[in-house]
Amino acid sequence: MSMMRVALQRLFLKVQAVVLLAFGRRQNAADKFERMLRLQPTDGYALASHAHVQVQLGNFEAAIKSLLQLTGVRPQDASAWFNLAYVLQQAGRHDEAEPAFRKALALDARMDRAWYGLALVLMTQERFVEAAQALKKNTELQPMSPHGWYRLAEVWLALGQPVEARKVLGHLRQFEPRVAEQLERDRAFSTTKPVLSDAAH
Repeated sequence: MSMMRVALQRLFLKVQAVVLLAFGRRQNAADKFERMLRLQPTDGYALASHAHVQVQLGNFEAAIKSLLQLTGVRPQDASAWFNLAYVLQQAGRHDEAEPAFRKALALDARMDRAWYGLALVLMTQERFVEAAQALKKNTELQPMSPHGWYRLAEVWLALGQPVEARKVLGHLRQFEPRVAEQLERDRAFSTTKPVLSDAAH
């Protein structure tokens, strides 16, 4: 098969996949991306798109497989590493998610969502001191996003530092009073280690 013919086939499959996604036919779109990958296994667009659709379908292992291939194809792409880390985290594979988040941050230290994702992994592992460091980075980069602050308060409580947690609460009241109210409602400001929640994502 000539290179021109392969390129045209890939383009046709891509157009079909985009149309299928527009109509919500995710499985059919995934099949088109798989056909694109049979034609060109290193197609970064097809790998990323296939992974995205598989996540939407709840097929985390298939998504992880595509994202592992994508990081092999694009080893210097911080977003590819972040997406791999995120899906590993969602699949409950926290020990594997951590180095992927760290790789994303090594490539782009200003990727605030990677600091946040890393912090969630560290919290799950009860590595609260490291989680606090990651959340400080996240809140420096995204000072007006309440999610990092919410988690930072949880971490301070887990470390038995309610005074620091109250400082976060006071800060949140200045720009996200409803989140501050939720935090105060959900978390007792004591030295008792809290049960971590999914209240803020």
